[in-house]
Amino acid sequence: MTQTYLTQDSSESIYGYKNRTRQLQIVRITNIPNWYYERVVFPSQYLLFHAPTGAKLEIHDGKPITAVVKDTIDCASLKICTLSR
Repeated sequence: MTQTYLTQDSSESIYGYKNRTRQLQIVRITNIPNWYYERVVFPSQYLLFHAPTGAKLEIHDGKPITAVVKDTIDCASLKICTLSR
């Protein structure tokens, strides 16, 4: 399992996303400079993750030939709680 560590000056929150489809999905966060997140989410799986403020979650179709971005979700709408130091 890959772990991501918070930096001292980071402003991060915990987010949750559920794959409500019957297909494998790949989720990515690529809009934050010097920060990258990618995971495979199985059908009906609930994913908890932390990310910097302003992150956007890209939802990709899990089909290897297409891997098309199906949706982009502002992580603020998936927020569960804010991490504090």
